[in-house]
Amino acid sequence: MTTTFPDVSISTDRLVLRPFEEPDVIALAEMMNDELVTAWTSVPHPYTLADARAWALHQAPAERAEGRGIVFAVTEFLTQRLVGVVHLRNTDWRCRTAEAGYVTAPWARGEGYAGESLLAVAQWLFRDQGFERIELRTAADNTASQQVAQKIGCISEGVLRNAWIARTQTPDGGWTETRTDLIVWSLLPEDLDGLDGLDGQLAEIGYGGYADWN
Repeated sequence: MTTTFPDVSISTDRLVLRPFEEPDVIALAEMMNDELVTAWTSVPHPYTLADARAWALHQAPAERAEGRGIVFAVTEFLTQRLVGVVHLRNTDWRCRTAEAGYVTAPWARGEGYAGESLLAVAQWLFRDQGFERIELRTAADNTASQQVAQKIGCISEGVLRNAWIARTQTPDGGWTETRTDLIVWSLLPEDLDGLDGLDGQLAEIGYGGYADWN
């Protein structure tokens, strides 16, 4: 039984999803230092160039090689700029399931890139890799991430109470941690029926989803 994802790139009309490369490190660090990314993910803050280089060039490839998941750098087809990240993790090869996390760069929000890239990964995972379920988890107040999940056809399955720690910025510019609920979403192969061709039309307003990047 296959227990690792292939080292692949995925293309849509507007995007190329591929492994991270050294030139992406600076843009990744800038993206992960955005205040909304800090609020809704578990990334270190501040997020240094060393953090970006270690994660993109060492930890992410190791995750694929060890069969735990796969990380895609999401780039614009025309400009090759880094617009975000899609991360499949917690892969169960027997059940053919994985959990998806995603982040979108501040300058790229409002263009539908999160939905387009997630949908492309879902199509690849279901059709080429034979998977049967993708799970997403969004913080209860992360409405933008919830809109992305809804627009690609995900079904809300329930709430994990008090299951996540979000961060809130304080008046002095620092950060404080607060517990929050997680909404669980799922996407199955049949949920994609009728969504083909919408890759470039998904317009979300968001900034990324819950994702455990450690």
